[in-house]
Amino acid sequence: MLEIKHKDDGKKGEFYIGEEGHHLAEMAYTWAGEDKLIIDHTTVEDELRGEGVGRKLLNNLVEFAREKKIAVIPLCPFAKSVFDKDASIRDVLFS
Repeated sequence: MLEIKHKDDGKKGEFYIGEEGHHLAEMAYTWAGEDKLIIDHTTVEDELRGEGVGRKLLNNLVEFAREKKIAVIPLCPFAKSVFDKDASIRDVLFS
């Protein structure tokens, strides 16, 4: 099982799999004020494709948003497509 890690410096953050400096998968975000974040991009290396890794990263980000009571703006095409398909996570969408 791959461990999903989280890093946040107060301006930018990411949920990722791999080591510092070598990510096999990541979902990066940028803070937009204190109560919103923007999902910038999601990347998954070829060796992990087809394993639902992108969705697992998004699930972690959604849990983080719920815990912190923050809204999410999915500019990343992958994240936007998942929000469009799955109503169960739209409670964190910025409106």
